[in-house]
Amino acid sequence: MSLKDRVAVVTAAGSGIGRAGAEAMAREGAFVVTTDLVAERAEETAARIVRAGGQAEAHGVDVGEDAALRDLMDRTAARHGRIDILHSHAGIQIEGSVEELDPDGLDRSHRVNVHAHFVAVKSAVPHMKARGGAVLLTSSNAGVFPDYGMTGYIVTKAAVVMMAEQIALDLGKYGIRVNALCPGWIDTPFNDAYERQLGGRAALEKVVATRVPLGRFGRIDEIAEAILFLVSDRSSYITGHALVIDGGERLVGAGPHA
Repeated sequence: MSLKDRVAVVTAAGSGIGRAGAEAMAREGAFVVTTDLVAERAEETAARIVRAGGQAEAHGVDVGEDAALRDLMDRTAARHGRIDILHSHAGIQIEGSVEELDPDGLDRSHRVNVHAHFVAVKSAVPHMKARGGAVLLTSSNAGVFPDYGMTGYIVTKAAVVMMAEQIALDLGKYGIRVNALCPGWIDTPFNDAYERQLGGRAALEKVVATRVPLGRFGRIDEIAEAILFLVSDRSSYITGHALVIDGGERLVGAGPHA
């Protein structure tokens, strides 16, 4: 198992991509600390891991609270003696063009999509420096090209890509690799903001069918494989990279939604 004896911390592990990545890491032998804003969702992911024969524990954590992230990393290191992997996955979508988005919406986007990644990494680094490790920040393919009507999301996800590059530069001397995960249209509830903006599920499916060269949503298991690659020794010479997994949508770029 490629992650045997490693300790992984995953934020927003209560559903979707976060859950799939946590379960994949556990299957590869990692002890996974699952967190979510809703503690019951984190607990369900941990229970699923244990039922499958893996090891996990769960915590309710609001990544918008700096002290909660610091406490999470300190408690994990104290309990398990190490942190080898951090997948900082939590994020939010607040729809709206520059005319529609108010400053508070932009600030809330930045707080979760950028600031929380920074605090999570800063809090984990003291516990990773001795052995090195892997940090994965979830961005989006929205972080590599602009799109209509999602100004706060696009701007903050682009910031995550540059953050991964900069922190990779800062932490390379410790053997800590830092990369960004950039999923496209993965069929999870996280798409609700886009669905509202477009006017319903049918419109969203039309966008995916017409704008994604592969013509379909991605599956969470496909993203889980990318997560395993980036946090394991399979990518041991990769750092500061933004891995886009979007069925080729970035090749099309911004365009009308319908």
